[in-house]
Amino acid sequence: MITTHVLDTTRGGPAAAIRIVLEISDGSIWREVGRGVTDASGRVTTLSERQTFVAGTYRLTFGTGDYHRRQGISHPFFPDVQITFAVADPGDHYHVPLLLSPFGYSTYRGT
Repeated sequence: MITTHVLDTTRGGPAAAIRIVLEISDGSIWREVGRGVTDASGRVTTLSERQTFVAGTYRLTFGTGDYHRRQGISHPFFPDVQITFAVADPGDHYHVPLLLSPFGYSTYRGT
């Protein structure tokens, strides 16, 4: 299972209404395997709905530009944030959060 959530470190709370796409690398192309929008708690629950995951390289793309524009930033520095990560054991839980601010971001493997 692959899950994520987004926290706005400038506001000190969850980032709602961010679109997220989950893809897997298939050689030289990326194939979409899930998508969703963060809820009021900054979480998205639809990325792994009805999915069977395999070992491989995955990518989460967060639509951060639209979120920052809604926060009053007219020209967001990061229009999108992409996090690429490896899934070695598809039976494991991979939680990949995004900590976001207007001019920086970080991530980690959570639980």
